[in-house]
Amino acid sequence: MTAQILASELGNLIQESKRKHTDLRNAAEKSLEELKALRATSEAQIAADLTQRPNFVTPFLIACGTKNVKFTGIAIVCLQRLVVSRALPRPRLREVLEAFREATSAGLDVQLKILQALPSMLQNYADDLKGDLLAAALNICTILQASKNGIVNNTAAATLQQLVVSVFDKVVAEDKIALEVPTVGEAPTENGTVQLRAAALDAYRVFNDLCLLTEAQKPQFLKSAGIPQTFGLELIESVLTNHAEIFLTHPEQANILRVRVMPFIISSLSQKLNFAVTVRIVRILYSLLRRHLSILPSEGEMALGLLTHMLDHDTALWKRSLCMEVLKGIFAEAALIRRIFSMYDAQDGRKAILRGLVAAFVRISTEKPAVIGLGAQSTIPVARQDNSGSDQAMLEASGVAGIISSSVGSNEPASGISTQWSTMRVPCIDQLDKTEPPSVPESYIYNLTLVCISGFSEGLAKFILPLTVPDRPRKKGRQSEVETKDSDSTPGTPEPRAKLDRRSSIKKNPVHVNPLTLTDHPLFNDVKICAGIVDECWPAILATCSTFLYAALDSEYYHGLVRSFQKFTHVAGLLRLSTPRDAFLTTLGKAAVPPNLLTAVNPPVTPPPPATPTGEKPSMFSNAKGLLSVDSLVSHAGMSDRGRQSSVDATAPSLNTRNLLCLRALLNLGIALGPTLDAAWVIILGTLQQADLVLFSSTRSARTPTTSQKPNNQSENDGSSLLANFGTEIKAVETAASRLLESTIDFPNDAFVEVVTALCALFGKEETPKAEGSTISSPPSPNARRPSITHRRIHSINTAPSTQNQEDLFALAKLGDVASFNIDRLMVYDPSTSGWGTLTSELIAAAWSPSRPSSVRLRAAEILVRLILEAATTTLPMADDDRSPIQLRLLETLQWALSPLDSDERRTSVSSHSTDIDAHKIVLEGLKSMLEQCGETFTSGWDIAFDIIGSVFVEDNFRDDGSIKESKATTTRSPRLIRSSFNSLQLICSDFLSSLPNSCFIILVDTLYNFCTQDDDLNISLTTVTFFWVLSDFISGRTSEFTLSPDLILGSSEPALAKLASGDDLAVSDAALWMLLLLRLAAVTTDERLELRNSAIQTLLRIFDAYGHQLSPEAWSMCLQSVMFNLLSSIESQLEENSDPGSSISEKDRTGWNETTVVVLSGITNLLADYLDVLSSHPTFARSWQTLLDHFNTLLDFKVLEINTAVFKALQKLLSRGNLEEKSQTNFDRSALDLAWGLWSQSLPVIKPDHSAKRFDNQNYLTAYVSAFPEICRLIQADLSAERVRTIITLLREAIQQASAAAYSADIEYLTPLQAQVLEALRMIRTDIGGVPAALISQVAEFVALAFDRKEPSSSEEKRPTYVALSKAAMAVLEKLIVSHSSDHDIYASGALSSSLTALAKPIVLKYSFPITTKSMSPWKQATTSTLAILESILPVLTITKSGFKDEAIRSLWTSIVTIGNGITTAESEDAPETVNIKDDEAFDISAFLKLRELITPALGSSIIPDKTRRMYTESLFHTSLIHTPQPQELPQPNQELLATLYQQRKGRTVDPTPSPRSKMSYVCFDELISLVTVRDSSEARIKLAQAAAPYLILRAGLTLRAHIADQPLRGRMPQPLSQRRELLYILKALVKLRCEPEAIPAAPGVESEEKKHLHRLYSLLAKAVRSASRDQEVLEWFGKALDEVGMEFGV
Repeated sequence: MTAQILASELGNLIQESKRKHTDLRNAAEKSLEELKALRATSEAQIAADLTQRPNFVTPFLIACGTKNVKFTGIAIVCLQRLVVSRALPRPRLREVLEAFREATSAGLDVQLKILQALPSMLQNYADDLKGDLLAAALNICTILQASKNGIVNNTAAATLQQLVVSVFDKVVAEDKIALEVPTVGEAPTENGTVQLRAAALDAYRVFNDLCLLTEAQKPQFLKSAGIPQTFGLELIESVLTNHAEIFLTHPEQANILRVRVMPFIISSLSQKLNFAVTVRIVRILYSLLRRHLSILPSEGEMALGLLTHMLDHDTALWKRSLCMEVLKGIFAEAALIRRIFSMYDAQDGRKAILRGLVAAFVRISTEKPAVIGLGAQSTIPVARQDNSGSDQAMLEASGVAGIISSSVGSNEPASGISTQWSTMRVPCIDQLDKTEPPSVPESYIYNLTLVCISGFSEGLAKFILPLTVPDRPRKKGRQSEVETKDSDSTPGTPEPRAKLDRRSSIKKNPVHVNPLTLTDHPLFNDVKICAGIVDECWPAILATCSTFLYAALDSEYYHGLVRSFQKFTHVAGLLRLSTPRDAFLTTLGKAAVPPNLLTAVNPPVTPPPPATPTGEKPSMFSNAKGLLSVDSLVSHAGMSDRGRQSSVDATAPSLNTRNLLCLRALLNLGIALGPTLDAAWVIILGTLQQADLVLFSSTRSARTPTTSQKPNNQSENDGSSLLANFGTEIKAVETAASRLLESTIDFPNDAFVEVVTALCALFGKEETPKAEGSTISSPPSPNARRPSITHRRIHSINTAPSTQNQEDLFALAKLGDVASFNIDRLMVYDPSTSGWGTLTSELIAAAWSPSRPSSVRLRAAEILVRLILEAATTTLPMADDDRSPIQLRLLETLQWALSPLDSDERRTSVSSHSTDIDAHKIVLEGLKSMLEQCGETFTSGWDIAFDIIGSVFVEDNFRDDGSIKESKATTTRSPRLIRSSFNSLQLICSDFLSSLPNSCFIILVDTLYNFCTQDDDLNISLTTVTFFWVLSDFISGRTSEFTLSPDLILGSSEPALAKLASGDDLAVSDAALWMLLLLRLAAVTTDERLELRNSAIQTLLRIFDAYGHQLSPEAWSMCLQSVMFNLLSSIESQLEENSDPGSSISEKDRTGWNETTVVVLSGITNLLADYLDVLSSHPTFARSWQTLLDHFNTLLDFKVLEINTAVFKALQKLLSRGNLEEKSQTNFDRSALDLAWGLWSQSLPVIKPDHSAKRFDNQNYLTAYVSAFPEICRLIQADLSAERVRTIITLLREAIQQASAAAYSADIEYLTPLQAQVLEALRMIRTDIGGVPAALISQVAEFVALAFDRKEPSSSEEKRPTYVALSKAAMAVLEKLIVSHSSDHDIYASGALSSSLTALAKPIVLKYSFPITTKSMSPWKQATTSTLAILESILPVLTITKSGFKDEAIRSLWTSIVTIGNGITTAESEDAPETVNIKDDEAFDISAFLKLRELITPALGSSIIPDKTRRMYTESLFHTSLIHTPQPQELPQPNQELLATLYQQRKGRTVDPTPSPRSKMSYVCFDELISLVTVRDSSEARIKLAQAAAPYLILRAGLTLRAHIADQPLRGRMPQPLSQRRELLYILKALVKLRCEPEAIPAAPGVESEEKKHLHRLYSLLAKAVRSASRDQEVLEWFGKALDEVGMEFGV
């Protein structure tokens, strides 16, 4: 590419120089030929070949000398290309540089190409360009730099700077190979001359000439006429910046700095130079101070002193700003600060430069208070309001809300330091492009002051902090975390809580190393320098920071200031410099809680009366681990970020986020310096207490805002702005406070005791002396309490009660927190050294001090209990030997906490003093929680636990005689305590009985009795009763041999039993304990409370049941007599008293005693039934059985429904367990069974309905009564007689009849339990006894009829059962009885069978008329089915065996049978419900009737049966056979013969009659009439049946014929209705086919016929009908056939 360009450019030269410049053309042609002669292999090869041809550049040099613009341009391009390609011949470099110099006057493009070529030339020919050649190259740049063209000027300046830097780059390279390079000259130094090598000599000459040119002097090496001073300064700065090390290693260069640069700088700064020069001089000075102070000690001292002097107030603001910007950079470098201090301040005879600099900060901070907005508290900066709208938006956008424009005039300057107006976008020291000083904000230097302090503190901290961490592996040191994380976090951002390892923290040494003790450390001298810096500079730093802490700063500056303050304090603390540390902590505390706020919180006013416990304001401590209740503050403070004005009054004290930021910094310092603070803990904790107090007061003010208005709107908005993110900052403070206390985990014991002592000193113990009698028996405190801190008590001597409360609550909460975090320490170490004694005595004294308000007392009790619980949890992993004494100590602490209750004065007032009760309750809840957490690990102290549990009772009320008397209620201190105390007892009884020593069981029984008999909480009494059972079960489970002697049961008093229970013989002690338990429980069974006594009774009986297998028959007999029968006797006496008309007992109590009676009966019965074999084996059982039944009789006499029910249930259960077949033992003898029969059968007790009750329901009672019968029947089965059976049946019938209707459902589909049991009882009765079947059948028939013999009850009567289900079930029973005893003549003779058929006929006859509809089979269907089965079994007996039955009985039976048959065929269809399927019912009836007809025909024709009965049957058939109902006048009247109206004509009708819904049954009945008349065997029975049926048959046929004769002519051509036509044809066909019984129909006068007499009787009607049937051929045909039959009879 290079060859092509050169060839092209040479061609251009040849072309342009043909005429005038022959030498140029010739030289160019030669060069072109040389170029073409080269082998074009590569660029590098071409370049190498060209360097060997010195004449190749000749045309280019000639072209530059022609001064021709075109030739020069071509030549410079080619030369530049050759330089870049390293193709320039080295011998001709001087000529090339001369050509460049000559071409500088050419055009812009040429000049730029020259400037492009020079850096490449210096780079590619570095070894050749030195000395004069270097000077020539630099001169070319200076010539071009003087160009008026801006582009050339700037490019030349940049190129010159690049070349100068390259000169020094060559020095660096030369120094690396210094031994290989010879010296070529010398230069002066401070101590003479020094030999220099080529590059170093060039650098010395160039830099020296630059300094001379800058000072406007003639250069010695360069041939330049001069350069601008600003440019010279920039070149000097560039060299110093890029090659600072050269000036440190080359004395000749250092000498230039010493003799030329520094004097020039100092003299220049003393003059009033323009901004451009001053900026560059200051930049050079800053660079020299940073990099070269070590070689310029004296000059540096002068320069730093000059900087301090320039900060004087009279100096121009922009120059002061430049000085401050230099100091900003200096203070940002910790090593430089240490160097300055060690060079000057630490040296005797030297000026204290560093101290002077920080002292200048003090003067700056105080010179213009108005500019920084100095005030009583730090506020939000106030801006100018020239453009109020945009400024306001900018302020709000930056997070400074609430600034209003109307408060500041448009001409007022800004007040305060803010990023909005206290900064410069580009610092003055960097504004090199400006010739005039920029506009500098007035507060800019204050901004720089803050930055200097920040850098100063940061540098100290970064150096010292890493040295304080002990040499051990660590993930992230706590100190580093506190410093970097807490300090650098954004204000208002809560830090996450540190996670500490409690178990291991006590065993390690967390105290930070004091760096001043590290004498062997390589940085020890620097550490001493840092200590000297802190010691010398802290007053000035403190004064400066104190000023700015109360200035108007925005959040960024304020946070940076606090961070700097914190880090400086941190360093002082780590270096154990207590004086500056305490001074800084105190100042920071005052910034966190300003004194004016404390004054406002504690005005010297008369305190109001003490508030009652219920009226006290809630504490700011929502939990023990936080400082503040954020919710309450946020909800009342009126945050600006919620868009509403603050509700805090102008006079109400209130902290803002800046105060909280200072507070958080103070807390973080406490975290970082904790073990080393010693007495300074009071400062931190006191400040925290003051902050809590102020916030508590401000919250109270926010709840009740006053009506006064703030006169200054700006103040309002400042407050609103400073409350922005208040809630978030509160959370951050809470976190820091919590971490502060958590950090005490790592403290040594002595440091921890310091913290505890400081907290105790904050507690206001001395304000009110203790009342007499309130001395607390507490463990001795190992250390005396320190007096309260002076600064803390000064402002609270006249504090209002609520304020004092808050201070005390704070101290209590923090005591609790510290103890909670150090609970391992408190348990592991001895109480005298760990602080446990101090803590507990302080808390107990606070909890029971009568002079303290309730909130303080309750909080003290809560904290004490919480600490004990945490300590108990801590002991769980320990070994038993280590854990036991600690647990005992904790229980004793709880016991000591209740010791004031033993005071006589306190005892009389405890019932009315709610605070004492609440504190007592807290202790009781603590015991419960302690048992829950570690009760299973207790090996001692159970007596203490019971003492605490029993502390709720005032006195004991035990009985010594063990009699069952009315229990006396135990008095408690307060109903509010009983539940809390009982919870602990419940835990012991549920989980820890096995852990109790034997001596505690007696205490447990007494405690159980107390809880049973207290009347504050019934549920607790009930639950306690169950613990009697639990204890009994436990006693039984721990011994395998448990016996009761009669002496033990009958003769021991409670003291004697208690003594036996404490004995060593486990069997005897357990038996005595069990008896003592029974006596206490028996006393509870007479309690006035129903639920309690019932529960006690059940538990007592359950205990007997549990011990039943261990009791001998004799013991059982004694227990029965002495406990159970006594219970029944006491109940009977109470019932007797209740039944007295003069008794004042309420109905509720009367009902309750009835329930108790039921419970006793049920329990005793279950017990006796379960152990009947044991009881009956003892000789006294007969007497016990008699006694028991006497009690039953006595109870029945009271006629109480529930009691009677229980009695018969008891009887049933007892009898069900006796004389069982699978057992060989006979429990009940004949006399015992007779007693039971007598009790049951003496008569059914009638219970009168209680009309006051909503509903009377005796179903359960009667069910229980009947349920006893099966067991009685089983036991007396062998002795059952007819007389007893009749008694049984009577009683069962009365039970059914007395029963009320079922409570929740009617007995339609299902039997009631009573009905089912009665039927089952009837089935059980033996029927092999004479007269029993008839009696049973009669009774069951009565049950069948019950549902159908209904009468409407009057309004005063109870609703009766329907008996429908009973009736249906009884039908099946009746069927089975009659079928199985159909051969028993007694059932016929006694009328039982007749009554049964009569009962069964009722539902059949009623059919659809019965008002009750069933979902299952209808009663009439069930009756029909049962009746057919019965008739099928009895009719053979009636017809075959005629002897032995009275005619009247037979007639009665046949009357019932005919009634049943008539009922089967008939049905009132119009009464049928919609759900009934008439067709299905009709089919059922047809089937039943056909079966009945087969059974009664021809038996119905018996001569014994009266004709009236047969006529009833045939008449029913006649009426049922009518398909179309005739008019009443068509039928014979009662006083007429049956066929009297047969031939009478009636008026015709055209209305079509509706056929019968049961037309099929009608045809069946008609067929039956035909069948009865049909000739058979002409027996007497057949003839009687035919005679009964024939008249009805003729009448039936005549009705149809008469209707046809009368109606058909009226219809004309209309056909006869189908139903009538079908009926007519059916009858005609039947009449034609009928061969009637000759004897059935009397012969017609003058006509003789055997089997067609029925047609003779109908002849006239048939003849008339022929005329009306002329249009219906089929009908006419059959009429003809009928007449033919008559004609045949007539012989025609």
